[in-house]
Amino acid sequence: MLTLRQMRYFDALATTRHFGRAAEMVHISQPALSTQIMEMEEYLGAKLVERTRQSTILTPKGEEVLHYVRAILHQVDLLEQTARKGEGTLEGLIRIGIIPTVAPYLVPQFVPHLRKTYPSVEVELREAVTDRLMADLQTGKLDAVIAALPLDIEGIQTRPLFTDRFFMAVADNGEAVLMSPLTEHEVNVDRLLLLEEGHCLRDQALAVCSAGKRSLVNFGATSMATLLQMVSHDMGMTLIPEIAIPTETSRNSIRIVPFTDPQPSREICLAWRRSNHRGKEMEALAEAIIAVAPAPRELAA
Repeated sequence: MLTLRQMRYFDALATTRHFGRAAEMVHISQPALSTQIMEMEEYLGAKLVERTRQSTILTPKGEEVLHYVRAILHQVDLLEQTARKGEGTLEGLIRIGIIPTVAPYLVPQFVPHLRKTYPSVEVELREAVTDRLMADLQTGKLDAVIAALPLDIEGIQTRPLFTDRFFMAVADNGEAVLMSPLTEHEVNVDRLLLLEEGHCLRDQALAVCSAGKRSLVNFGATSMATLLQMVSHDMGMTLIPEIAIPTETSRNSIRIVPFTDPQPSREICLAWRRSNHRGKEMEALAEAIIAVAPAPRELAA
């Protein structure tokens, strides 16, 4: 007989058009997925996919079957959502992606709080740059993403979580003398250290400091921790988000300089697919993050 599992595997294959990526998406081996698809074809008496060296193509019959499969899975998701209504809880596996400039500073507080509040939840985390996370969210590899707005992507719902202000980090005993509070025009862009291409904080730093492409430095760090170690050795200065200050000032010899009002900032949000029918769970997840979000810091001007 045809099973829901086979239909979910077929849906994953139709989404990725690749047996390897589809197997990763549904957390089984590629041979196991291939076997399930062949059993589905045998039961229906029709060839659903055409395998090529480059990709997997759905046959005309496969496209027709996909329409019904997705309709059935949609109804099953609605049934599961209805069964959970009123519980106001998170349970089962939830796969969350987080950008690197938030993950090290939020996860140590967020995950223990989430597990304490929702004992039945199983958390799977992935840290990557925004573009990679959003691609995985759209293909179903992730259930939610914690990233910085804006995220102008069709079919994605967002919920603001907290405002993360920007400050300038310089060596505690370095040569740089900065007025406090600082204006963007007082930043020496020749000494500005940045994250490598692909990190949204790189673009935000350039925007805050009014630095065009001609002002880019030759070094791009892979992490905030690396940048701040360089700053502590007076190799330059860098933009630091407020969420990182408690951790990084405790392990680096750096001085934090605030900007003048209106202070530059980014808005951190939770993003999920509108089509995943777990809206109430996503809202509960957002509330759990907000509960441990860092409070604004008071720094001497």
